Amino acid sequence: MPIRMRFTIWRPLATAAAAALMATLLTPATAQAAPRVSEPRYSYDDAIREAVWVDTGLDGDADGRTDRVAVDIVRPRETARQGRKIPVIMDASPYYACCGRGNESQRKTYDADGEVVRMPLFYDNYFVPRGYAFVGVDLAGTNRSDGCVDVGGRSDVQSAKAVVDWLNGRAKAYTTRTGTTRARATGWTDGRTGMIGKSYDGTIANGVAATGVEGLETVVPIGAISSWYDYYFSQGAPLYDSGPEWLSNYVESPEARARCGAVQQRLVDGAPRTGDWTPLWSERNHVPDADRVEASVFVIHGMQDLNVRAKHFGQWWDALARNGVDRKIWLTQAGHVDPFDFRRAEWVDTLHRWFDHELLGYDNGIDDEPMADIERKPEQWATSAVWPPRGTERTTLRPAEGTEEGVGRLGPTRGTGTETFTDDPALDETDWAARIDRPTPDKAGFTTGPLTRDLRLSGSSKVTVTATPTTATAHLSAVLVDLGPDTVRDYAAPGEGITTLTERTCWGASTTGDSACFKETAARTTDVEYTIVSRGWADLGNHRSGREGVPLTPGTPYTITLDLAATDHVVPAGHRLALIVAGTDRGLIEPPSTRPALTLDLARTSARLPLVGGADAFRAATSGTAAAPGGAVLDGVREPRTAQRVPEAS
Repeated sequence: MPIRMRFTIWRPLATAAAAALMATLLTPATAQAAPRVSEPRYSYDDAIREAVWVDTGLDGDADGRTDRVAVDIVRPRETARQGRKIPVIMDASPYYACCGRGNESQRKTYDADGEVVRMPLFYDNYFVPRGYAFVGVDLAGTNRSDGCVDVGGRSDVQSAKAVVDWLNGRAKAYTTRTGTTRARATGWTDGRTGMIGKSYDGTIANGVAATGVEGLETVVPIGAISSWYDYYFSQGAPLYDSGPEWLSNYVESPEARARCGAVQQRLVDGAPRTGDWTPLWSERNHVPDADRVEASVFVIHGMQDLNVRAKHFGQWWDALARNGVDRKIWLTQAGHVDPFDFRRAEWVDTLHRWFDHELLGYDNGIDDEPMADIERKPEQWATSAVWPPRGTERTTLRPAEGTEEGVGRLGPTRGTGTETFTDDPALDETDWAARIDRPTPDKAGFTTGPLTRDLRLSGSSKVTVTATPTTATAHLSAVLVDLGPDTVRDYAAPGEGITTLTERTCWGASTTGDSACFKETAARTTDVEYTIVSRGWADLGNHRSGREGVPLTPGTPYTITLDLAATDHVVPAGHRLALIVAGTDRGLIEPPSTRPALTLDLARTSARLPLVGGADAFRAATSGTAAAPGGAVLDGVREPRTAQRVPEAS
């Protein structure tokens, strides 16, 4: 696999001639000592605050003129006076007016002249004094922008890409929404841009990176979507009771809502509730375009994110890896939460060094640090030099008929016989896990014995199921569970693993209208007797293809492979690993139109798990004897989080 070399201004020079050339380009101060960190040398209070409208080249609202998107800019005044060109940090969002950003739901605010007073979050407060510009882009159809919201489609991505083009002198911008006076960026920026954002915002960063646009040096997607189909469906099974038209209506400005009915209808028509793949979803799938990504990618995701589910980062990460993209990753036990709210000090420091390296070219060593940070227990982190770790292998485990107590077994040996369950839409993965040690009519469960050594899963799993339904429609869920006591972040509670406190800490400079001080948070934990490790869902009617469903013939066996979400989890010695196969996972997928019974053919059902150490590690972890965990199995993590139709948890 090719490994791309990142441009670093301060890497040692290879020749004396090159050194002499560089010496002529550097000022005496910079030639004496290469900086390793940008310092807050510039006035935030005196920063230039301005707005421009960038021409996207599209006419989404069909009003006869190309759409312009509003771009609010905060940049140091001193660098402008000095004629120094600086890099840009950009957050392109549909949420700046409707819903707000961050844990405190901050919105943009403006003065009487329409200049931005407050930018949400800490990015401008912290980075502008350190010699960066911060740019907040209103996606088409939102806040002060023209056009229509198309939920991840061409207009969304072009809203931000056009700004990157403008920053690099390739697009037009104007000082007003409808005027003709041009605004130029090439006088104050070097065009080197980093995009960041959580949820929808991070999704836009992924989409712009997938265009390969020149000048985009790095993206930092936080809890971001990689394929919009996989936000609304899972292999044909609907995850929500509505499609992208609901979200479009939720975020668009009142002006857009009045003029964008045709776009709304295209979203409805292009996203049928059958779960079939359509051209609309192809346009909104960034994974196949990972080979076009030239930017580095710093992924942050919650392994228990039940909004933008963990499949998104897994398939994106794997595609980036196949194409040799420079990358880094943080994985947390929390749900849909920003790292500013689950690991604040470390996050600000790491993001600072990341942008310094990627945008300023400082040789600060961050590219030599471990690729992955993984939260093992609340606020306890481990690292991996690469992720998934070397030696990780897909290992096949198989379910087998149960013991005398009726508990199925999970191991390397092919099973025989069948297991039958009936879909019960009133139950969910926590109900199944809580009753794993007794047969119930709503699930089929299989477990290893107590492990004698720790067993680590790292990456994405696949579960192949052969099932015979009794009706023409059927949904399936496959869930991996760590059976044993632990203390985890309570991702199912409000806050999804964090509690917001009253005291504030400050991260950057403040003005009267834009404070850099934010409420502190703490980990919200719960004691559990099992942990859901990974999950996946499918409509059995999609057995021929993940892109089109067909009616089932009752009494006929069908084989389908379910994609389970990526994770990194250690099942400790003394715990057991379980596989559950069931029907509707209440709150996480919508039920089918019928309540089928499904009979599993155990000889044709298997799980391929990404085990660190592969089959040898599994054999070692299941050899010998170990004491089973004591106590009754309890439902420690309460209900799964209520399904949301908005990819954001403010």
